[in-house]
Amino acid sequence: KIRSGKRLVVKHGVDPTARDLHLGYAVNYQAMRRFQDAGHTVVLLIGDYTSRIGDPTGKDKTRPQLTDAQIEANIESMLTQVDRVLDTETLVIRRNSEWLGPKSLLDFLKLGTRISAARLWERDMFQRRLEKSLPVYVHEFLYPVLQGYDSYALESDITINGSDQKFNELMGREIQQLYGQDPQAIMIMPMLVGTDGTEKMSQSLGNYIGLAEAPEEMYGKVMSIPDDRMDDYFTLATRVPMAETQQLLADLKAGALHPRDAKMRLGREIVTQYHDAAAAQAAEQH
Repeated sequence: KIRSGKRLVVKHGVDPTARDLHLGYAVNYQAMRRFQDAGHTVVLLIGDYTSRIGDPTGKDKTRPQLTDAQIEANIESMLTQVDRVLDTETLVIRRNSEWLGPKSLLDFLKLGTRISAARLWERDMFQRRLEKSLPVYVHEFLYPVLQGYDSYALESDITINGSDQKFNELMGREIQQLYGQDPQAIMIMPMLVGTDGTEKMSQSLGNYIGLAEAPEEMYGKVMSIPDDRMDDYFTLATRVPMAETQQLLADLKAGALHPRDAKMRLGREIVTQYHDAAAAQAAEQH
């Protein structure tokens, strides 16, 4: 797709289920920024319609449904933070209520006649719920179809998302092909582990480092991550060139670099990225 010379539409979708953005989100944003810098059209898709359903991804129970007021407050907060990574001058911001909102029940039923229910039942978290005799509600069952329709509506060439969204984005390829579109490429980004070193970074788990946090808070949280997770953070959460990162990690493994010194470097890199070098130095002193 890149070699075609076309200015590509690069999509990343997010449901506004939380007010604060964290380093886990920024793994995707860093990739999006590289496409922006290369001159492509990058779309931040706000799932204001799908967030009323609640993405069942990775959940063994149904997500609580948000009110319209909560959704709007979350969107407003998120949009004040994306400029810490993305170029907001060229960023295209869309909402999926633009095309999903006006659709009638008949429109959805027509779409449903072209998608196999067996395909949806393949989803791993639905299988887990069935094994545990837990319910799968109809609105959750339809979520991948709605997210998939987003890719068609935006004529997405490339979608960037975490590995937990692979099924939903594959559904996007399927729906695009149903309507005669060239299917999107899927760029899967690894999930960043939280400061606890075990679960993925999440506000609900309290193991996150927020993009808008104070420098000393951000630096302190970086220093709290387990030593054996530094490779994930250097690779996914910093802009340190890969060759330099690999050398640093090799020195760390060989004992030529003390874990504390490596982690202090990591803290400085992350705080500098979201604030500046002076703030990183002050945070380290603090």
